[in-house]
Amino acid sequence: MIITTTNNLEGYTIDQYLGIVSGETIIGANIFKDFFASITDIVGGRSSAYEQVLREAKATAIAEMEMQARQFGANAIIGIDLDYETIRDGMLMVTVSGTAVKTTKI
Repeated sequence: MIITTTNNLEGYTIDQYLGIVSGETIIGANIFKDFFASITDIVGGRSSAYEQVLREAKATAIAEMEMQARQFGANAIIGIDLDYETIRDGMLMVTVSGTAVKTTKI
C-alpha cells in the first residue's frame, strides 16, 4: 500500500476516492523512562526513551489506518496528516488520517 502526505501520486491515476481513514493510539511512558528522560533533560541531549515511544505510537496509528483502508478496498492513502497531543501526565496521543483511494499505475 502506498501511503503519502501528498494529495496525488506521481505515475498513478486516482480512480476512486473511498473515504477518510484514521488511526489513533494513546501511549503512556512508564516511570523508569520518565526518570531517565528527566536526567537527560538536566544534562542535555536527546531522550531516546521518549523518541522510541513516539516511533511506536506513530507506527501503531499508521498500521490501524492502513488496516481500515484495506477494508475499504484501497491500495493507497493520500493526504496523510499526523498529530501529536499530550493528555494527562505522561500520556501521548497520536492520530493519523488520510484519504483512502484506488489507484492504477500510468
